[in-house]
Amino acid sequence: QVHLVESGGGLVEPGGSLILSCVVSGSFSTFVAVGWYRQVPGQERELVAHIFNSGTTEYSDSVQDRFTISKDAAKNTVYLQMNSLKPEDTAVYYCNARKLISSYWGQGTQVTVFS
Repeated sequence: QVHLVESGGGLVEPGGSLILSCVVSGSFSTFVAVGWYRQVPGQERELVAHIFNSGTTEYSDSVQDRFTISKDAAKNTVYLQMNSLKPEDTAVYYCNARKLISSYWGQGTQVTVFS
């Protein structure tokens, strides 16, 4: 069983920064990709960013140039550096680890951007 534990959410003013961390049980080499999604109540969960085993990254248009995803394989940890935060970034952020035929989720961490 794969376990993912997120941390780092919280309250921040517009323009501020936060960094999210996710510790994943198991070697990163066993996953196709690890990444971050977010969900607002009443809306579908959406991709924020993910990083493939090769190191290639992809971002949603709404966070491109503001967020950076990275991973530390030695620590089995994936990070999401979030800069220039906007109120519309408010959501529960979920860590995801994906294999070819299975996908695993963390419990989520709340990020609230307000003035």
